[in-house]
Amino acid sequence: MRKFDTKVQHLKYKVLREVARQAWADKLTESLLDIPKTIVPGKVPTMRCCVYKERAILGERVKLAMGGDKDDPNVIQVIDIACDECPAAGYEVTDSCRGCLAHRCEDVCKRGAITFDSNHVAHIDKTKCVECGACAKVCPFTAIINRKRPCQNACKVKAISINEDNAAAIDYKKCTSCGSCVYQCPFGAITDKSFILSVIDAIKNSDNNKNYKVYAVVAPSISSQFTYAKLGQVISGMKKMGFHAVVEAALGADMVALAESKELAEKGFLTSSCCPAFVKFIEQNFPTLVPYISHNPSPMVAIAKYIKESDPGSKVVFVGPCTAKKAEFQKEAAKPFVDAVITFEELQALFDSLDMDLSTLDEDVLDNASYFGRIFARSGGLSDAVVQALKEQGMEDFPLKACVCDGIEECRIALLKKSKNVLDANFIEGMACVGGCIAGAGCLTHGEKNKAEVDKYGKEAYEKTITDAVSALK
Repeated sequence: MRKFDTKVQHLKYKVLREVARQAWADKLTESLLDIPKTIVPGKVPTMRCCVYKERAILGERVKLAMGGDKDDPNVIQVIDIACDECPAAGYEVTDSCRGCLAHRCEDVCKRGAITFDSNHVAHIDKTKCVECGACAKVCPFTAIINRKRPCQNACKVKAISINEDNAAAIDYKKCTSCGSCVYQCPFGAITDKSFILSVIDAIKNSDNNKNYKVYAVVAPSISSQFTYAKLGQVISGMKKMGFHAVVEAALGADMVALAESKELAEKGFLTSSCCPAFVKFIEQNFPTLVPYISHNPSPMVAIAKYIKESDPGSKVVFVGPCTAKKAEFQKEAAKPFVDAVITFEELQALFDSLDMDLSTLDEDVLDNASYFGRIFARSGGLSDAVVQALKEQGMEDFPLKACVCDGIEECRIALLKKSKNVLDANFIEGMACVGGCIAGAGCLTHGEKNKAEVDKYGKEAYEKTITDAVSALK
């Protein structure tokens, strides 16, 4: 069964798998230069015109798979030499130009960027064009189009531009590390740094959990991934890999739901704090609304904090669909509790680096959260959980009016309305990815079926209330 949506994901996975394989065997340093040759043997390229350029690009992928520049905290990175196949972005005149006599495009252009050849066909001087789009609006044949690169279309916060070398450039003052550009780039020229070496080191140095225990905290969206095996087999595989225990981040979501509902009832208005990309978007674009961000940690940090307090000296690794979590765990508020973050893509690479066939393993159990904690994975789940938490704590009289924002564009609209005091809601649930965490950039697969799988997984929860799930920890 196919494990990934795209061949770009598969290429990224192969690099991660080989890096992990060599790291387990303590041969990474000596085999570093051989990994590109292992993936593209011989002299026939698989995705590029030249095998040597392809190997050079793979070399850059290897560096990022090993963690990249340790002094650079930015998670999303551009591999410049891989970003040269997309056509130049901006407004272009197509073959639909009829060479009309009206020349409306020329008249409307205030920069004098449009000229005509002997056949009256329009041409745009890119050195003068400011991409205002006025010419495209007046063309009667819609012959002028705005060609944007996939990464630019994917980035809804407008953090990507094209530099003088015709490669994508990321404005990290705008970037929220959501990873949309990573998933949409058809050449894999934009990717996220990996922390798999930190995970491997933590497991190996634990000496089979004798020196300290290594816990894996898994996001509830795991229920929609690894479709070729059962969830219980995935959990068994993680323990076989070396994790002492696998804990649901959904349990942290239960903890957050109880605390967040209380804070909401006390303050009267909140924005959610579960999605790090959403939180960063508020901080960067709506600083006056920062005081309204829930003071509760994300589910990842909440459950990791509980683990560290219960088992001092332990290591905690978060496994999920989110590239923005890689940025979150480096923040001061999360550093003491979360030691590394990897995506489902990277977990698959770790399984295969050990030649582990999940479908042959016995099923283990992952059952320590409520239905409401588990549905945090999809848009609307957090709001449903807050309603339930208010009810369970005797605060059902609080008039919750939730504004569920499915994707960063809806988040922007809601926040803008709130900044102008015209939002008819007292709680904003913000999810940067359309669909929620089930559509994160680090997922193996993306699609509507993921929502159904998460809801099904939620209904299988042993704990029927949020309070019961949290009480079981005491």
